[in-house]
Amino acid sequence: MSPDSLLSALNWRYACKVFDPQKKIAPEIWSALEQSLVLTPSSFGLQPWKFLVIQDPALRESLVPHAWNQRQVADASHLVVFTIPKVMQEAHIDANLMRMAEVRGGTPDALMGFRKMVTGFRDGMEAKGGLETWAKLQVYIALGQFMLSAALLGLDSCPMEGFVAAKFDEVLGLEKDGLTTAVLCPVGYRHEDDRYAALPKVRFLAEDVIEHR
Repeated sequence: MSPDSLLSALNWRYACKVFDPQKKIAPEIWSALEQSLVLTPSSFGLQPWKFLVIQDPALRESLVPHAWNQRQVADASHLVVFTIPKVMQEAHIDANLMRMAEVRGGTPDALMGFRKMVTGFRDGMEAKGGLETWAKLQVYIALGQFMLSAALLGLDSCPMEGFVAAKFDEVLGLEKDGLTTAVLCPVGYRHEDDRYAALPKVRFLAEDVIEHR
């Protein structure tokens, strides 16, 4: 990909306000988007998240009132609910070590030094009450990667914080899994009537936000 192609995709992208409910993302394209979520980097490689792809139309309609009645939740081709653990347990760390051993070879026992470091970090963050905030910062990395991937594939997206997390958690039954909703991202194709698509981007100049030292 050329630098011009990258910048073209980023300039084309905007927070889609009106999706065309008749246009659906092809399965092979959606599969690539899901993999962009799987491939998201995270601190210590811990991946403190679960991505819920909400497909049931009735379920999505039931979520609209809890998203300030924003129709993107129901009208987009796909809706991803980015969730995080309220408290990341040591079992999650151990599952990650098992996966590391599976993919790279060796045994989890050989990773005990790494485990000690990571659990020490986890315990320290929990003691300060910052574990959930840390997880939310991590999942926003996934959101950014997802939105960029969508733009490169010619898909529209709309990151959304305008929702009632407690209600989403209730409707989606997240409490039993110790999860909570962090952010939403509908994705699909813009409707031709979305006037925001043609508006120029308002950004500070590069020299106002980038400093070389």
